[in-house]
Amino acid sequence: MSAAKLFDMTGQVALVTGASSGLGVRFAQILADAGASVALVARRADRLATVRAEIEKTGGRAVAIAADLTDRDAMTRAFDAAGQAFGTVTVLVNNAGVVTSARAVDVSEDEWRRVIGTDLDAVFFAAQEAARRMLAAGKGGAIVNIASMLGLSVAKGVAPYAVAKAGVIQLTKALALELAFKGIRVNAIAPGWIVTDLNREYLASEAGAAIKREIPTGRFGEARDLDGALLLLASDAGRFITGETIVVDGGQVVAVRG
Repeated sequence: MSAAKLFDMTGQVALVTGASSGLGVRFAQILADAGASVALVARRADRLATVRAEIEKTGGRAVAIAADLTDRDAMTRAFDAAGQAFGTVTVLVNNAGVVTSARAVDVSEDEWRRVIGTDLDAVFFAAQEAARRMLAAGKGGAIVNIASMLGLSVAKGVAPYAVAKAGVIQLTKALALELAFKGIRVNAIAPGWIVTDLNREYLASEAGAAIKREIPTGRFGEARDLDGALLLLASDAGRFITGETIVVDGGQVVAVRG
């Protein structure tokens, strides 16, 4: 089998959360380029429309669905809309997330619940919804949760985020164990420092330079550095992989943990 065929996503229906900016846009584009029909889900309808247009301009298929990931009814409707457009979702990329930066003693209850609610609770409920529909349709599929290297190591000032991402990694294992018998694979990607529009200015600062010195490869990641891991876990190339977390961080976790 050729490499192109191995990673071919033709006939698959992918739903990507947080698809209006950052890594979500890249994930949606890569899946569409590989042949999947893609449901773009996020809150900002105007940005989703732009991403959809870009995908369609290059011959891909996409539908834009505005929804708040933390609203379970809205996400149910999002899955309904994806199904009406393309059929049962067979690939879920749980990408949407938020972060807070504060000392643990200063984190408010509202902020704690906002981060945990978005980065862990919503990941579970989206995966649950996707799995229920795959099972009802008698189809296998793939769920790819976007975790973080901070789910494996820790840094100061990001306690809620680190806890949520550690939870995502454990959730990935638990779901994989329960769903494997029906052909539903559940895996995670744990990115390190990947340059996006949200952190570009910070990573270009002196603080960013200090972080870069801790990365064995000597550079920050680019969005394209996650392409291979995504396609491996979403396509038949990874059909015997489940319950795993692929760390894509330039070796930083290895350097910290040894």
